[in-house]
Amino acid sequence: MGPMTASPALLTIPSPRGSIHCALTLPEVPAPLPRNAVADPGLSRTNDPPRTNKPPKRGVVMVGGGDGGLDGPAEALYPTLAEDLAVLGIATLRVDFRIHQFPGDIEEGVHDLLAGVDALLARGIERIGVLGHSFGGAVAIEAAARQPRIASVVTLATQTAGAERVASVAPRPLLLIHGLADDRLKPALSRQLYRLAGNPKRLELLEGATHSLRQRREDVRVLVRDWFAETLTVDSRRG
Repeated sequence: MGPMTASPALLTIPSPRGSIHCALTLPEVPAPLPRNAVADPGLSRTNDPPRTNKPPKRGVVMVGGGDGGLDGPAEALYPTLAEDLAVLGIATLRVDFRIHQFPGDIEEGVHDLLAGVDALLARGIERIGVLGHSFGGAVAIEAAARQPRIASVVTLATQTAGAERVASVAPRPLLLIHGLADDRLKPALSRQLYRLAGNPKRLELLEGATHSLRQRREDVRVLVRDWFAETLTVDSRRG
């Protein structure tokens, strides 16, 4: 019996710059059976073996755009991804920026994201990916440039300002997703970062998707879920 979704827990990470509000989703895994015991395939759901919050080994920190929040783009994509990843045994921490403004402050955003990474590391999570939308995409790239413990990076409709050190992400894998109908931040920005980035890297340009990517929500959901499932496995370590 594989991991199941746990309800998200709202929590606050203290920091010298102020409190950071987050939502943590941990996968629940079956408690181990006693020695020599055999699972009964006829057990009903109400009689399932007890479940335990055994610490997962993989996790993802998610951040939104300059307006912050915990839901992300594409009609609350992040809570859905948190459920998807929990089923795969991957924890998620959705981080709300302390400062909501346009243009966003990259330095402050990186501080918040890295506080989230540290919180997962403190829980014993070893393989951590980061995901950011718009302003948060640049924050994710710069955070990875500073923190070698970040193992995988995904950006959604990212800006380039603040992402100048994208080459420093390599040899860790980078996925850039952008809508071809994005009038706020043109897809040329992700194309530029793709050219500057080292390998391994992947660029996905989605027809009909605007800045929020809501028109291609399910495609984005699958791309991100499968990317982290692959790149956060121990066997896929690069560098």
